[in-house]
Amino acid sequence: MNSASLSMSPARRAWYRFRRNRLGYWSLLVFSVLVVACLFAEVISNDRPLLARYEGELFVPLLKDYPETRFGGDFETPTDYLDPFIQAQFAKDGNWAIYPPNPYGPKTLNYFAKYPNPSAPSRDNLLGTDDRGRDLLAQLIYGFRVSVLFALALTAIGTVLGILTGAVQGFFGGKIDLAFQRFIEIWGSMPELYLLIIFSAVFAPSVSLLLVLLSLFGWMGLSDYVRAEFLRNRQMDYVKAARALGVSNVQIMWRHILPNSMTPVVTFLPFRMSAAILALTSLDFLGLGVPPGTPSLGELLSQGKANIDAWWISLSTFAVLVVTLLLLTFMGDALRDALDPRKAQT
Repeated sequence: MNSASLSMSPARRAWYRFRRNRLGYWSLLVFSVLVVACLFAEVISNDRPLLARYEGELFVPLLKDYPETRFGGDFETPTDYLDPFIQAQFAKDGNWAIYPPNPYGPKTLNYFAKYPNPSAPSRDNLLGTDDRGRDLLAQLIYGFRVSVLFALALTAIGTVLGILTGAVQGFFGGKIDLAFQRFIEIWGSMPELYLLIIFSAVFAPSVSLLLVLLSLFGWMGLSDYVRAEFLRNRQMDYVKAARALGVSNVQIMWRHILPNSMTPVVTFLPFRMSAAILALTSLDFLGLGVPPGTPSLGELLSQGKANIDAWWISLSTFAVLVVTLLLLTFMGDALRDALDPRKAQT
């Protein structure tokens, strides 16, 4: 280790080692760009113009519904901006409309498609359509956003619960630790898939319900690692000194032990996100996940299985899943190496 590295704080040294892992570092950059881009999916893929001008007046269809009669149509229903008549209206002199790069939303049905559904990739639909006539590229963009946001929420909830339960077990030990361990053994033996099937039959399917059910079981793996770190660190001299000074248990846990027990928590974050994405995809594939009509990678895989000849559905969805999981895996490997104390001197 050079002199510049010796002058860094432990966090900066870890970041320095992480950046030296080019594969992990670039995976973080690419994944961050994809996540930020999917947050603005409506600007990238939507069946409404971002901005339009008609008869000297500006409109923002992306943010507001306008009736068809406002653009020369015959009905008071919301405007279908893919209708050839509406597009011809905006093509007249003085009128214009700025469409997103991909002019289809996640629920848009292309009624004016030239080929039967599911249709192969074409100039109109770059990745083709699914068996309902929805644009596959739009489905993948919005499905990726649902998967990533769900994984982030599930990872955050599981991490908080895992830290809390693991910290209490490891710090206090004794009967509290014994009681928690017996509870985890019983709770971990519950048939999670059967419970999901039962609850999906009793309650209306929703993302929030699925998040709650998976969060009930997703904290146990991390809890064991945090418990082990607290059991080890509670015997350190700095903890004994804090107790001798009269520092409360909560302050000792929060200020002294937890910062020194975060290595397994941070290291496993990308892998926990991968597991969450796979869990949601698997449940959607089985029909136990998000409500019908919600963009879903698992539902697209199910369509690909039902339509073997429509190879573009399975291939594109599989490619999105593989790339996402590979990026998270490379990030996790880089984090593990950066926080490995055996490599701290390199």
